[in-house]
Amino acid sequence: MSIASDLIRGHTDTIILACLMGGDNYGYEINKSIHQKTGGRYELKEATLYTAFRRLEQAGHISSYWGNEQTGARRRYYRISDSGRGTYQALIAEWKSAKGMIEQLIQLEENE
Repeated sequence: MSIASDLIRGHTDTIILACLMGGDNYGYEINKSIHQKTGGRYELKEATLYTAFRRLEQAGHISSYWGNEQTGARRRYYRISDSGRGTYQALIAEWKSAKGMIEQLIQLEENE
């Protein structure tokens, strides 16, 4: 069973911030991590990923820098900011609240 993209689409920022909570990383590795964590059932499109990076960076939730070229290709790394950590916590709380509400809405009554 694949994960419906519509269910995940609104949580792209949360997913990216969660990946960066573990440390700095670059786009390909972040997307690879998402793909692996979902058992190959989901990955972000490159355009979606880099649009989200720009949005998060403009909001001050992440910053970027160029990595060391001596270890291979020149890569742009992303780092979560203190603002991004706070936003991540708020988004997780929002997700948990929405998840609980949806579970209540779709739960069948025992009498049915």
